[in-house]
Formats: sequence, structure tokens, C-alpha cells
Amino acid sequence: MVYFSKGSPMSAATPIPVRSPLPSALSGTTAVLIGGSSGIGLAAGVLLRSVGAHVVLVGRDSDRLKAAVSRLRSARPAEDSDDAVLDVSGDGGDERTLAEAFDRAGHVDHVFVTAGGLSGAGPLTGLSADDIRAAFDSRLLASFAVARAAATRLPAGGSLTFSSGILVVRPAPGMTAPLSVTGAVETLTRALAVELAPARLRVNAVRYGRIDTPLLRSLPGLDSDDAVATAGSTAPLGRFGTAEEAAATALFLMANPYMTGQVITVDGGETLA
Repeated sequence: MVYFSKGSPMSAATPIPVRSPLPSALSGTTAVLIGGSSGIGLAAGVLLRSVGAHVVLVGRDSDRLKAAVSRLRSARPAEDSDDAVLDVSGDGGDERTLAEAFDRAGHVDHVFVTAGGLSGAGPLTGLSADDIRAAFDSRLLASFAVARAAATRLPAGGSLTFSSGILVVRPAPGMTAPLSVTGAVETLTRALAVELAPARLRVNAVRYGRIDTPLLRSLPGLDSDDAVATAGSTAPLGRFGTAEEAAATALFLMANPYMTGQVITVDGGETLA
């Protein structure tokens, strides 16, 4: 059979492997979670362990990493082993940290990137060149570093999933720098999906709405259950999303071998309101 792809008229490369698209098919695979010690990344780790996947958590805070490892190991205690959950402390956008994560895993099937805050937030005229550069370094350059590592390490059928946010399509004042960078990550997602398709690697992104995570609760006025419930009551579905609901989409993208180049929105309908 002849396969057609962008970049060449015809390609006889081996087609992407066909397997079950259900999350249960992730059993026995290994996923590296960049920013996996908290929030959506941690929730993804718990879900992955519940279906029998091995997990490597990458994060900067060593204490938080240890707590996350303990939680993941308790998610499947009957079948757990020390090497089922590994942690690597360091900057997830640093090539040496990434190399350590891949080396310790030995074999990696999927990578999920949730790391990245809101560097560079503020009015445009109040931003310095260093502020803008920091925003690009912390999110976009870090994404390139992860992609470069994944491109040489993942097997055919492997996946790379980035994270984005709905402010990309519903901009707010004072967010020019971080939203420009996040929008660039979505563009990078599509570009990489085309470039890495001949290697049968898949690249997707999840565009999140307001999800109840420690990052959300660090915002002014959202530091309690009552405050989060009140704020979430104005959303179309009457509440904010849970970290598990957000993370489940990442597992869907890992498991479904025919998904690539997509940006999936998980926002409870907020972009429609």
C-alpha cells in the first residue's frame, strides 16, 4: 500500500501501529510527565498508574516530587514496584534534566508537558525586554527542548502532548506576553505533528479552561473551597473542572493512535459563554 504525506509525493514508510484506543491500552507503557508533581500533571500520573502504566515525574521542587511519588505508588499498591514510579528533580525545559528522565526510564512511549506558569504577565508598556524574554524561555524554548528530546527517543506510535489555555482565544488585558507564547505552543504542536509524522510520532495539545488546581488556588480570592465553588458557579456547567477531568484528555491523546496535530479544548463550555 502507498501512503501519502506532506513533504514528499509518496511515502512507503511503515504505517503507524494500530492498537486499542482505550486508556487500558496504556498498561505497560511509560510516560514522562513534565510538571508532574502537582495539579493536572499529578492527576495524569495517578490515572496512568491506575491503568498500569509506568510514570516518570519531572519537577523542580524535590519535596513536592517525593510526595507525588508516594501518592502515585499508593494508586496501585498491589502491583507497584519501586521502578514503576520514578522522579527526576530539575527544570523540565533543561536538556540535561530531560536526558536524565529518558535515561532513567530506559524506554519512553509518551510525554506530557504541563509545566509553565504565567511569566511576563502585566501591561505591555510595563514589560521590559527581559520580562518578555523570560516568558518565551520558560514556555516556548522549554517546549522546543522537550520536543527535541522526544523526537529522538520516542518509538513509532509514541506521543507528545503539550498544554495550553483558553485565554489564547479569549485574551485578557495584561496577558500579551504569556498568551503570545502559549499561542506559539499551539502552532508548534501542529508544525511538529507534520514534521514528525514520517517517524510515526504524534503531537497534540490540550487547551484548558479553569481547572481546580493549586495554581488556580494561588490566585487572589480563590484560596478556599467556598471561594472556588462560588467562582465556578458562573461557569456554564456550574463549577470549575477537576484535575482528573483535565488529565483524562491527555490519556485519551496518548491512547488513541490516530490523533495528531490536534488542540482539544477542555473548559466546561467557558469559551461558549
